[in-house]
Amino acid sequence: MLELVKAGGWLMLPIIACSVIALAIIGERLWMLRMRRVVPRHLVAQVWTWIRDQQLDNVHIHSLRTGSPMGRVLAAGLVNRHHDRDVMLEAIQDTGRHAALELERYLNSLGTIAAITPLLGLLGTVIGMIKVFSVITTQGVGDPGVLAGGISEALITTAAGLTVAIPSLMFYRYFRGKVDMLVVRMEEESMKLVEVMQGEREADIEGGEAA
Repeated sequence: MLELVKAGGWLMLPIIACSVIALAIIGERLWMLRMRRVVPRHLVAQVWTWIRDQQLDNVHIHSLRTGSPMGRVLAAGLVNRHHDRDVMLEAIQDTGRHAALELERYLNSLGTIAAITPLLGLLGTVIGMIKVFSVITTQGVGDPGVLAGGISEALITTAAGLTVAIPSLMFYRYFRGKVDMLVVRMEEESMKLVEVMQGEREADIEGGEAA
């Protein structure tokens, strides 16, 4: 591996740096975008149970706010539960936008890595071919070893750039789709709670679910 890095030239350093950053982002986002962390099951049912049993207080709202991104969105609405529907929705939407930005954290960086690493590889290809033609110009084609060095540098950097870019792009697209899905789920669950509290939707008292 070290020999390949040396053969690829100095452009291998930024490509390797991009690969390390991409791996860190992918690992962090896989952990942070877990469904049970962002949109815990039965959270709305739990909140409705508190409301039904008249147990909803500042302590519960604080625990809700700090528990998950969806809990933070629901808490924004519950803080304004004594106001009308529009005020609750505005608070939920404002907090929801911040929660969505949090879910998208580092994704632009991952997308940038997916875009620039092939270009770094292409730059390495160009530099390698320039070296080849420079050798041909000064020494002719009599030394195949020197020519092979420039060609190998061109091919190695191209392969390294694509090796980093392809999985980075795949995970970027995957995370984008997952964030969109999670945001939609948060919106749906928040609307359930608002509609039940405003009397626009029936609630299953036994199960605590909005029906």
